[in-house]
Amino acid sequence: MALLLAACALLGGAAAPVRLSAWVGPPVSGDATLLGAGPLLLGAGPLLLVVDPPTLSAYDVAAPHRAPPWRVAVPPAAGWSAEAAGDVLLLTERDQVRQAVATTARSMRTGAALWRRPERVYAVGEAAVAVSEVRSAAEPGRRVEGLVRGVDPATGGTRWTVRLPSTAVLEVLPGRPARVLLVQDDGLTRLLDARDGTVHGQGRLPPADYGPDNPQAVGAYLVLRHPTATGAALTGYDLPGLAPRWEVPVQRGELTLRACQGLVCAQDEHGRRALDPASGVIRWTWPAGARWHTVAGTRAATDALVLLRTAADGRRTLVATAGRDGPRVRGPLPAGVTDCRRAGSGLACRESASRVTVWPLGAP
Repeated sequence: MALLLAACALLGGAAAPVRLSAWVGPPVSGDATLLGAGPLLLGAGPLLLVVDPPTLSAYDVAAPHRAPPWRVAVPPAAGWSAEAAGDVLLLTERDQVRQAVATTARSMRTGAALWRRPERVYAVGEAAVAVSEVRSAAEPGRRVEGLVRGVDPATGGTRWTVRLPSTAVLEVLPGRPARVLLVQDDGLTRLLDARDGTVHGQGRLPPADYGPDNPQAVGAYLVLRHPTATGAALTGYDLPGLAPRWEVPVQRGELTLRACQGLVCAQDEHGRRALDPASGVIRWTWPAGARWHTVAGTRAATDALVLLRTAADGRRTLVATAGRDGPRVRGPLPAGVTDCRRAGSGLACRESASRVTVWPLGAP
């Protein structure tokens, strides 16, 4: 009861969390890597991937206890990341400092290898782009250099090429048409069609700490965190024209931006808040939100954030979601869960050293 009351207090009297239902997943080794990918096309669901070299196994997130639809051999690597470009799985191998070594495209339905490129390949809706990441042990992120190439997901062939004069930040804008935003170090910003490289918009953004979360694109708008003469600010821009729409001051210091169900969710040491990307108006605030950390994993801008924090008893973990309607504590996980990842609308974690459990979270 004390745990539930404490969780309610964190959200200012929100409904008490309930015990989450769970699907027992596959057994795994201590060296295995958990990844989520999808959703698939044609009504199929997302996959839970278990990389345990020399084997990659794909499980249906909605039925992780069943035998995997497919299992294939993979080369050894220090790390992995995965995305879906339509019905093609892009599996990237990484070295000890998280740099991309190569990307292999596989069928999401059968696991069959389709092609391989010695680059990081991003999914952009049903298209893809290949980039050379800037080497950085701290944060490879989306910072790229050299050439950006549009890739045909079916064949791995190059459709178009853009040469960068220095480094740039890559922002993926899925949708129809699927687009890529390139922000160069000098502020020159181009919005490219991911299918053919056509420039849909161009402008110049102010100097900023461009990185994995900055700028943040949400729908038809772009939000940038940047320094000003008196401190720092968030500025909203139209897409594709990049005309400024609004600006609001923010405190100096670390501020992380993420898309959450059509809003921009910002986190700093004081808490979390959500802004309307069209106007900069604050839709909700959550002072206790600074204590929660965001779960990693591929998701769309229309998805809520999934957040975790240690419960009041110091053993269990609380799960919350944050989206258009604000934050909501969903319930506690059992003691001892580790290595949590998003898997579609669910949360996949190691509940023990040798087994994975999936908690379906559904609508926020």
